Amino acid sequence: MIRYSLRCERGHAFESWFQSSSAYESQEKRKLVSCPSCGSVKVERGIMAPQIVSKKGREDARPTPAAEVASTEVAAPESTPLLMAQERELRAKLKELRDHITKNADNVGERFPNEARKMHYGDIEHRPIYGEASPEEARALIDEGVEVSPLPVLPDDRN
Repeated sequence: MIRYSLRCERGHAFESWFQSSSAYESQEKRKLVSCPSCGSVKVERGIMAPQIVSKKGREDARPTPAAEVASTEVAAPESTPLLMAQERELRAKLKELRDHITKNADNVGERFPNEARKMHYGDIEHRPIYGEASPEEARALIDEGVEVSPLPVLPDDRN
């Protein structure tokens, strides 16, 4: 997968992932790549800085747009920093929520569906818990009326 930094004819900057460079070129020719801000299909690739990662550092690997590496060279459009700031703020709040839950609740791991049911039906005392459940187990809990919510997963958590 390749992440491209893209810019439309109106100067809106955005990013998108493609299977390969030829996949990008094919989609661009068919006018399938469009700006999420204005819908323009006149899109071009921005300058990207390659990131070389040793085997040791792969878990932290993220391609870095050249604009971030040399931010003084190209001025970003006004809407991009605002969106990036909002995204950073949202991620910070989700991390804060996740940290609060993990700090103040018991991790019951794979026992989560059983523990949640026991509390729901009054077999054990209610207490804050979190743990793991498959999508099928979570759906079954919801169907039974057990109040459950997924913990927010942050992009950094998946790496």
